[in-house]
Amino acid sequence: MTENHHAPARVLVIAGSDSSGGAGIQADVKAITALGAFAATAITAITVQDSRAVHAVHLLPASLVAAQVECALADPGADAVKIGMLGDAAITAAVAAALRAAIGPPLVIDPVFCASSGARLLAEDALNVLRGELFPLATLVTPNVPEAALLSGIAIHDLSSMERAARALVPAGTSGAVLVKGGHLPGEMVVDMLASLDGIIRFEAPRLAGRQRRGTGCTLASAIAAGLAQGFALVDSIRRARLYVRAAIATAPEIGTGALLLNHAVTVDPERIETLGL
Repeated sequence: MTENHHAPARVLVIAGSDSSGGAGIQADVKAITALGAFAATAITAITVQDSRAVHAVHLLPASLVAAQVECALADPGADAVKIGMLGDAAITAAVAAALRAAIGPPLVIDPVFCASSGARLLAEDALNVLRGELFPLATLVTPNVPEAALLSGIAIHDLSSMERAARALVPAGTSGAVLVKGGHLPGEMVVDMLASLDGIIRFEAPRLAGRQRRGTGCTLASAIAAGLAQGFALVDSIRRARLYVRAAIATAPEIGTGALLLNHAVTVDPERIETLGL
């Protein structure tokens, strides 16, 4: 007798490959899988990384990236799309064109400008293409504080300026939202702000001690996309994703000599999360 299995929600990830496994497409796939969804990929770049730094970047041809997107959208299809590293203006424009041609599932964009180590991962000429062609398609954009400051033109040094930047990044007439991640601001509490035309929602949690982490932004955005693909509302997707990332940090193994690499296999059981103090 053939056993029937319910098909999982599908997330297409468009991002760069990270040879360390801590960020990029590898982190995306692990996070989506851990949360019970199916991950397909379109790789934009091959990077040479370890837990300390980005040592080399090779961008793939824009036409090849677009072909991956088109093929994955056709089969296996996508219930949500997550975008990470794009690399340059040509790839950014090609991805935007491929997504516009499809019936748009929810889209989460993590605007990856630089790696945690500081290496530049988006060319200067791609910024306007990202803003003008991809952001209008987005359900959610997830910049960190430096990225939000660059995108908004507002210097962010506290929660008040962070809120101004978040509001400024929500264009009039859009149904999209912006989640500014506050981990770069000092303080015992980490505050993320979700801005939309409906106003501001704050998510707060105590800062977790320890060394610098890699892949938190990639992981959070992919976890949110998994929630949207599974039919969760945006706020609920963000709440679950934040709990997942915090649990992945709290249980991270001692792997590598640089930044901490997350435990993407962690289970987001609410009772267990409470025992971890998250």
